[in-house]
Amino acid sequence: MQIGIDKLGLFTPNTYLDLVMLANARGVDPDKFTIGIGQDQMAIAPLSQDSVTMGANAALDLLEGESRDNISLLILGTESGIDQSKAGAIYIQRLLGLSNARTFEIKEACYGATAGLMTAYDYVAAHPDQKALVIGSDIARYGLETPGEVTQGAGAVAMLVSAQPRLMVLEPETSIHSADIQDFWRPNYSKEAFARGKYSTEQYIEFFQKTWADYRAKTGRTIADFKALAFHLPYTKMGLKALRTILDEGSETQQAQLLERYAESTLYSRQIGNIYTGALYLGFLSLLEHSTNLEAGDRIGLFSYGSGAVSEFFTGILQPGFEKQLAKQKHADLLANRRQLTMVEYETQFQTELPEDGSEYEIDLTMDNAPIILKGVKDHERIYMTR
Repeated sequence: MQIGIDKLGLFTPNTYLDLVMLANARGVDPDKFTIGIGQDQMAIAPLSQDSVTMGANAALDLLEGESRDNISLLILGTESGIDQSKAGAIYIQRLLGLSNARTFEIKEACYGATAGLMTAYDYVAAHPDQKALVIGSDIARYGLETPGEVTQGAGAVAMLVSAQPRLMVLEPETSIHSADIQDFWRPNYSKEAFARGKYSTEQYIEFFQKTWADYRAKTGRTIADFKALAFHLPYTKMGLKALRTILDEGSETQQAQLLERYAESTLYSRQIGNIYTGALYLGFLSLLEHSTNLEAGDRIGLFSYGSGAVSEFFTGILQPGFEKQLAKQKHADLLANRRQLTMVEYETQFQTELPEDGSEYEIDLTMDNAPIILKGVKDHERIYMTR
């Protein structure tokens, strides 16, 4: 039985910051942002969007025209959780009308959505007549005028996992490497993450090399067996650094092809920024919706990395007619219709927060046109609304 990704959905807030503007405001050469780390814009989430609403909106993107009766598993991968006890997935379940779904949230930094995808694979294998919905939804925050400010972002990717998928069949062979390291973390008392940037990059590359070597040893496959490699992208130059460590295993033609496919995989990330658990799948979606050289039967490699750290290299085979499962124009419109913030608007929006004492608060919704939004807080409860 073949199991894999049947459809992909995408959501990002409708406001963004231009990184040349940010560079000028911070007294930095814009090339350091646009060329050095490979980012052009970053999505900025208003108060009315959080990991719940973005995840639900991304799922709406792929559920259009789909029966929801046989979606019996819903998993949210996030490191932007809204509650220490109740899973954000429970809110999403109600907002989407999936009342018969086993529902929970997974946390392991940026690896959370991949953990959800692998769990969904096993679930569908045991229940082939059922489908699973896996969501990676996050807001990346590092603080104003911090080294990580330029690698912020917000968004969500949703995946429908099924037997006989129409987009990509996941192959069973995967390679995993994990270790207890302190490259990135966010204690309960902090709203922003702590990161050892250079160390994290070194670990990311090392973890990729280990999983790639293990995968090759297990399967006997080489770089020649892949049409493209997609990477977790906290910023777009990160994956390129890892890819370059194995390029010499292929011919010059193969190297050029992989680099071209890699560039295609970064286009959405350059406009949205880091979305943590969804970042790998944002790159994968960008690859599928921008490449004109992919065909049914092509093997795609995917490298997932979650700080702390867990990594996994896995693969999939594109299916006949996979293009029909994509929504390129819809996603292009989503990005094109966003509003660019000024620096004052960005900093004000970044610093505006919900009350921490649970008191009543109503959010101004005039600037948010998303179908599902956070309306406010009342009696310590978040009030979500579907328009």
